[in-house]
Amino acid sequence: MTIPLPSQETLIALLRRICQTPAPTFAEAARGELIAELWQQAGVEVSRDSVGNVIAELAGSGPRVLLAAHLDTVFDAATDVTVKESEGRLCAPGIGDNSASLAVVTALLQALQAAPEVSRPCLTLAATVGEEGLGDLRGIRQLLSERAQEFDLVIAVDGHLGTIAHAAVGSKRYEVELSAKGGHSWGDFPSPSAVHALGEAVHALNRLTVPSAPRTSFNVGQVWGGTSINAIAQRAGFNLDLRSLDADVLASLEAEAVARIRRVAKRHGVELTLRVVGNRPAATVPNEQLVAAAQAALSEVGLAPRLSASSTDANAAMAVGLPAVAFGVYHGGDAHRLSEWLEPASLLLGYRALWRLLESFRGA
Repeated sequence: MTIPLPSQETLIALLRRICQTPAPTFAEAARGELIAELWQQAGVEVSRDSVGNVIAELAGSGPRVLLAAHLDTVFDAATDVTVKESEGRLCAPGIGDNSASLAVVTALLQALQAAPEVSRPCLTLAATVGEEGLGDLRGIRQLLSERAQEFDLVIAVDGHLGTIAHAAVGSKRYEVELSAKGGHSWGDFPSPSAVHALGEAVHALNRLTVPSAPRTSFNVGQVWGGTSINAIAQRAGFNLDLRSLDADVLASLEAEAVARIRRVAKRHGVELTLRVVGNRPAATVPNEQLVAAAQAALSEVGLAPRLSASSTDANAAMAVGLPAVAFGVYHGGDAHRLSEWLEPASLLLGYRALWRLLESFRGA
């Protein structure tokens, strides 16, 4: 069937409304309300589950497809998310990740609702909470914990146009807290210092060796602690992110990292508290048919498909054995930065590619 195309102006208007509604992880309610309103205006019945996911159902013909796009961004509520134009680009924090995906999915829903049921697969659309950071995929996890058996495949709308994330990068995240007696920097020296222990712990982690294949990484992204330049620190801490494409490699990296932190804490005579704050599964599933369909959809709109591994809502689907990919729908850059931008014309191209992908499953 001929693809019903929205105007670029319609897509950009949707994008502006969505992007300019703040949605920090754990505080997505306002954006969730907006998406629910937009979907209801399209003529579909909308529900909200216990964690705040926005869900709509469309009857169709063929496999049962879960189409998910996350609501949250990495930016706090105080961030200026006003969309600005600069040199032909639209710029704002979160404009691509994941406002663009929500805009394309919403426009697609408006068109699909008016299309005959035989022209689309059986669809569940979900705007999910808690995909970013310490949200730890909580929205999609909750949805799949209740309904995984209802779906044949999952498409997470996330990422850059032309990219298909076909494998799930696993991650283990820790909050590390160090506590010491502390004291005056002169009068109590050399009393144990939580900050000194922190410094050595980060240094010990930086000497970890990781394989290049399967790709594996580690990062200390945040540190904190101490009260004054002339006070021996009583408390300090950092967040640690460990990642790998292979679950066994990730487990070995985790064990070694934790062992190094424990040795440093013991050597400095400080108390150690380790809290797991994130646990995303590494997974691959037999998703060749879905990947081939995604590649064909991109080729049909004149794009060269690129396969990648990533950490998205698709991770949770793969972890429960469902064929899944993440499928990008915009060209842009600087994701997770205040300078994030996208090319407006790419939204229509992403819309066409996603339509073709869904169309390939109708009546299959």
